[in-house]
Amino acid sequence: MGTLLVKNISRLVTCDDRDRVLEEACLLARDGVIAYIGPETEGMAGDEVIDAAHMVMYPGLINTHHHLYQTFSRNLPQVQNMELFPWLTTLYEIWKNVDGETAYYSALTGMGELLKNGCTTCLDHHYVFPQGGDGILEAQFAAADALGLRLHATRGSMDLSKKDGGLPPDSVVQTVDEILADSQRAVETFHDDSPYAMHQVALAPCSPFSVTGELLRQSAALARQMHVRLHTHLAETLDEERFTMEKFHMRPLEYMESLGWTGPDVWYAHGIHFTDEELRLLAETGTGVAHCPVSNMKLASGVAKIPQMLALGVPVGLGVDGSASNDGSNLLEELRVAYLLHRLQWSQNAPSGYDLLKVATRGGARLLGREKLGSLALGQAADFFLVDLNRLELVGAQFDVKSMLCTVGLKGAVDYTVCNGRIVVENGQLTGIDETATAEKANAAVKRYLSGL
Repeated sequence: MGTLLVKNISRLVTCDDRDRVLEEACLLARDGVIAYIGPETEGMAGDEVIDAAHMVMYPGLINTHHHLYQTFSRNLPQVQNMELFPWLTTLYEIWKNVDGETAYYSALTGMGELLKNGCTTCLDHHYVFPQGGDGILEAQFAAADALGLRLHATRGSMDLSKKDGGLPPDSVVQTVDEILADSQRAVETFHDDSPYAMHQVALAPCSPFSVTGELLRQSAALARQMHVRLHTHLAETLDEERFTMEKFHMRPLEYMESLGWTGPDVWYAHGIHFTDEELRLLAETGTGVAHCPVSNMKLASGVAKIPQMLALGVPVGLGVDGSASNDGSNLLEELRVAYLLHRLQWSQNAPSGYDLLKVATRGGARLLGREKLGSLALGQAADFFLVDLNRLELVGAQFDVKSMLCTVGLKGAVDYTVCNGRIVVENGQLTGIDETATAEKANAAVKRYLSGL
């Protein structure tokens, strides 16, 4: 893989254990791993060199919850003013047509946007597997490899259709046995448990209102047998809370706990409607939450208690959620919205800009179980991005670079993104694909996908 030298870094925000910000530093990556951080020494060289004069470096952001296939159903006028349950039932009639082509080009589109905005690791929660829709995870990993992004794919699942009291149509549900067999195949085929892995897999039944308790219980057992993590949606809306109370006479978290779904190998998307007692249970068990503020605002779901979670030590990461409930794949935008939303909601008790940067880096790494990601230090993965402080939009903004991405935000793509020691964004453009040609092919694929509307 070779070496990459980044020299003359104006500010280097480490997000390390001491929260250091280094000035006039250089970083040397060897074979995708950080080998040196410090002053430039005589004779230092790399196979590739980035001159980062006037630039600030940050650890690569980590997206802990997404639905890449939804990139092909964003900005549809018929769902713009809906809340979660009617939004889902309307869109399932589109999503039931997902195939390998849709999965590939939606992944290129969504992950490309993530990379251009400083995200180097993406967890995708894919749970729509139509009958005959083979090759979806294969397509996603192929797209990630073309771009150079670290992908955590999930073998999601649904086994509770409309006729059984769930929300999805019959064509996208499977039996428990079918799901478990393909889940095992996905882990055996794609999961790499090495410290710097580019491919990992988690098991992710969709939600309490689209899967059975049996599927949740057996998925948890299989995940622990195969040493992979568990993910699902939980406590996103009051409709979900009413569903579990009516069906199981338990609140959502109580129901999931009864099925083995708490612990440091579990994280939930959203986590808005937890009680204070439930937050303490999350902290005690090490169960995590992926915070998705833009989606929560768009679907009018509510505001997660992030200040309380952080104070209790609940593991928290950041996620963009599906593009159809966000309409973008920009974790930098998510950072700034999170900062502003919690300032509005909690005033002086809101997390600082730097607190949220650490949620999007170290917090995400903790949720995914990736000790070598999320900070810049010796032995950590060479995942980072660079922003030129001399751009007009950042004049006067450089006095607190630790908080700048939240308090000021970034308008436009980052200058460089590096993942696994490889330059994947240069001067704001993806290096692994031709963006114009890819956009043309993706737009054609969208038209084919939506042709039945």
